[in-house]
Amino acid sequence: MTQGSVLLLGAHSDIGRAIARAFARTGRPLILAARRAERLERDAQDLRLRHDIEVKVMEWDVLDVARHGALISQLDSLPEIAVSVVGLLGEQAKSETDCQAAKLVIETNYVAPALLLGEIAERMAARGHGTIIGVSSVAGERGRASNYVYGSAKAGFTAFLSGLRARMWRRGVRVVTVKPGFVTTEMTAGMKLPPLLTATADEVGRAVVAASERGACVVYVRRRWWPIMAIIKLLPERIFMRLKF
Repeated sequence: MTQGSVLLLGAHSDIGRAIARAFARTGRPLILAARRAERLERDAQDLRLRHDIEVKVMEWDVLDVARHGALISQLDSLPEIAVSVVGLLGEQAKSETDCQAAKLVIETNYVAPALLLGEIAERMAARGHGTIIGVSSVAGERGRASNYVYGSAKAGFTAFLSGLRARMWRRGVRVVTVKPGFVTTEMTAGMKLPPLLTATADEVGRAVVAASERGACVVYVRRRWWPIMAIIKLLPERIFMRLKF
């Protein structure tokens, strides 16, 4: 039996490429989407040769919200799984004083991917089945002074996925939230990251594929994050605001 396809949004990022490789090993056809499709072609060809699967490439700017519906309609068929790994860390110091910089971080991490996944979920629900996977972040668990613009956007995305999950489960659509924590990627290059809490992009890829096959609703890529974030969320605000991290 032929497996349904996977639509991967943000496929050119380090994490996106790792997720594509992980799904390719399952034999599923892939649709790789990013703003500059030509940058995906080398990866697509490599996946075709290594795994003997169909891999299509699409030019897709997630920030172009007005064209979401038209782009979904361009697909040959609605995918069985849609994964969004769209993200932008940005610079906190710049976002604090530059409204446009902050707006870009918020729209890229929350507004645009949430609207897109919401529209895909509606079409999956009309069909009666499908899986939505949103890659969010532990940064959305609580606002930290060092990255609260990015964190607030991820918090919004996480809450959106939670609400979408609650609305869609009766309609045959699974919605999964994946929270990687720190990941060694180009986006985090130069940052001092704690080894025990820092995953590789390939770890995230494997976690996303596993999440698509199991019944979990929320997945921490490294399980150590779960108790850590549980404690952080319980800290009184007067204590939390004094922590320097």
